[in-house]
Amino acid sequence: CSLFVNQMFPVGEDPELEVVRYSDTDPVMEIVAGRLGSEGALGVDKDLPARFLLPLLNARPAGGIVDASAAVDLTRGCKDEEEREKMSAASRINDQAMERFRALIRPGVTELSVARQLLDIYRELGAEDYSFDPIVAFGPNAADPHHRPDGTELREGDCVLFDVGCRKDMYCADMTRTFFYKEVPARGREVYELVLRAQETAERGVRPGMKLKDVDALARNVIAAAGHGEHFNHRLGHFIGLEVHESGDVSSTSERRAEPGMIFSIEPGVYLPGELGVRIENLVCVTETGCESLNHYPRELTVLG
Repeated sequence: CSLFVNQMFPVGEDPELEVVRYSDTDPVMEIVAGRLGSEGALGVDKDLPARFLLPLLNARPAGGIVDASAAVDLTRGCKDEEEREKMSAASRINDQAMERFRALIRPGVTELSVARQLLDIYRELGAEDYSFDPIVAFGPNAADPHHRPDGTELREGDCVLFDVGCRKDMYCADMTRTFFYKEVPARGREVYELVLRAQETAERGVRPGMKLKDVDALARNVIAAAGHGEHFNHRLGHFIGLEVHESGDVSSTSERRAEPGMIFSIEPGVYLPGELGVRIENLVCVTETGCESLNHYPRELTVLG
């Protein structure tokens, strides 16, 4: 096995790994192509940029080039102990940050004014960057699952949705909490308690070996039974690791089975256009007997202000 590495980067010793060094001015893909064996196909990942793939295609390896993305995706889908600890560390920062974020909710703020303060808080807590652009949504804006913060000003009775994540040691965090400001309308309380029940039901129900579509159904059935099936309009969760959205999801069509070491989100939501939206999200890691949540920030209904 060979690892091609720019000479500016340090690499630890591994007796089973041949390290091939190159400089910024070396034709690296020619070097790679020149070392291709005469037997067997060359597997490449779907994310390989064309500037690397094209020289390999021109080299015409004897065994041809095949899509090896599945091998990469399956390997990345199950985290080893070191990766799990890094994911947990990123989520611990996210938990701490959420306490700071909610303190930003005060009279007169806008979504955008709140969102612009989040990165500084993350960095103060030890994170390097966002894992994705944060979602801060007040009131009816929360009914858009991918709302971008704008100049909407906070009003009494609004729901306040934070969907946020940071990056620590290259690994991503992702968590959503929904609060209410000053008071909770009856409709808001009903929806919140429903989404919380769905989220907790799915999280408790995860077992190794079960199809991920059945995990999705655990939450979806709770929401549908309450008459809000049409208002839960996205998959229950996504895989996460070095990227915030990795290959694999927890959806109604996923035949993949849960395996120990998998980390994915469980994030049901109910969205009432023009009124409000509630989403509650934890990341979970599948264990030998169930799953463990990487997030520990409280999920009970909370009124701010």
